[in-house]
Amino acid sequence: MSRISVSKSGTRSVEGNASLERYAQRFRELRRGLEQIKYFCKGTFLKRMMKCGKARCACASDPTKRHGPYFELTYKANGKTVNVKLSPEAAPLYRAAAQQYRKLKTLLNRLEKLSKNILRHQAKLAESKRQN
Repeated sequence: MSRISVSKSGTRSVEGNASLERYAQRFRELRRGLEQIKYFCKGTFLKRMMKCGKARCACASDPTKRHGPYFELTYKANGKTVNVKLSPEAAPLYRAAAQQYRKLKTLLNRLEKLSKNILRHQAKLAESKRQN
């Protein structure tokens, strides 16, 4: 539903009401995606296979015979890297939570970009109304 207005210079311009409504609709769709986010935590989930350090152990020479798997969650807190050891039972929960965090960050970035576009359009509309 675009509106045609005449500016002070007498030229006709089509205001972006239709664009604004499309942006607003997309914003509402993305916002609904927030409802689908489950428990989340910041960090990187790691599955590690380790050498034990004994020279005669098979893990020293054969990478396929390393010990593990050992699970960790790594994240930054106050400028320092924090490593949290996880039990095999807790590992799938934290892996899913780390994936949810990345999904949340992506969704928030998209919402922010869309919000900036909407604000830009609203500001242009407010300016054009003030000039008329």
